[in-house]
Amino acid sequence: MAATDFQSWRSDQTHLLLDVALRSVSDQGGFGWLDEHGAIDYTQPRFLWITCRMTHVAAIGTVLGHPGCREAMEHGVKSLSELFLDDQYGGWYTVVDWDGTVDDTKAAYPHAFVILAASSATMCGSDKGLNVLKQALDVSLAHFWDEEHSMVAEQWDRQFSTLDPYRGANANMHTVEAYLAAADALDLVGDPTAPQWRARALAIANRLINQEARNNSWRIPEHFDSQWRRQMEYNRDRPADPFRPYGATVGHELEWARLCLDLGAALANPPSWLREAAARLYDRAIGDGWDVDGEDGFVYTTDWDGTPQVHERMHWVVAEAIGASAALRAAGIRDTSTDLDRWWEYARAYLIDARDGSWRHELDRHNKPSSTVWSGRPDVYHALQATLIESLPLAGSIAAALTLT
Repeated sequence: MAATDFQSWRSDQTHLLLDVALRSVSDQGGFGWLDEHGAIDYTQPRFLWITCRMTHVAAIGTVLGHPGCREAMEHGVKSLSELFLDDQYGGWYTVVDWDGTVDDTKAAYPHAFVILAASSATMCGSDKGLNVLKQALDVSLAHFWDEEHSMVAEQWDRQFSTLDPYRGANANMHTVEAYLAAADALDLVGDPTAPQWRARALAIANRLINQEARNNSWRIPEHFDSQWRRQMEYNRDRPADPFRPYGATVGHELEWARLCLDLGAALANPPSWLREAAARLYDRAIGDGWDVDGEDGFVYTTDWDGTPQVHERMHWVVAEAIGASAALRAAGIRDTSTDLDRWWEYARAYLIDARDGSWRHELDRHNKPSSTVWSGRPDVYHALQATLIESLPLAGSIAAALTLT
């Protein structure tokens, strides 16, 4: 496919995914989990992280002028201002079921996505989005940010009185993404605290990547105790956990490779290790994860020596491989065009549903549809960003990069 034809095809995929995203808008508030047919699965509750991701997606669609996205974005902001918000104790509920019952734990992972969603909405001129953003940053700083360790804690009870002893890399990774997006949004409105959030993002990356991953052959330790000591055997008996799997998560190595370069682009004087880390993480992910069991595709996880543990292929890993490849090329670190062609060929062959453009979320080791880890096609966040990132400059956030094109 010629370059111009491929760019047009990717643009078509972007808008198909935005159409899919709009199907998840619920007239009862929030965004629903989508099934294999692109309809809301009412056996699944409304998750905060999905509502936030879809609000972020709708904000991207708003920038692109996609019909219905501005209304969906404002719907999401309203859901964060009302449905999920805990008016009594602050923060946001992790889950709100269709009958109104809630999971009232307060977790760093979905709170990071509150920041991301509100940041993207703010970049689109949403005053209510800015209100949510400032509220979310206050909660993050008051309850999740651990100044001693320069990381975020994982999970509180509703009252923010009891803190779970578990600490996780996944929530911190998405907090880096969120803090960078927040800084871009704060810059836009002239808030002088923006550099502080970039500094916190760099501190997290330095701890997890420049120290922990570097000292572990660039395989990222994912699980820690309350003092940030590695828990290398954590969940060995539950290796396919969707959020806390045992071992090294190949997709996170790719995601962090991109984030390191986004972080470097956002900083006035980025440390040199960010570029080195991006290349090392990328090479580790491909070496450990791609086509290591006789079939194309990335395995989900490996042991600490690189042996595959969970062979299922996740759509988001391919999406992040595209993002990391594009970032390495944009940064001038290496020409990854051949890799990009490979990842897109795989996505077209196995992941992209020609009927509506949505991506199958999980395949087995033989690239057949699977649901070992995920059921349905919950959201389009990873896939949508993959369709855009090759055309965007490096920046702290997707929303900011879109404004630069």
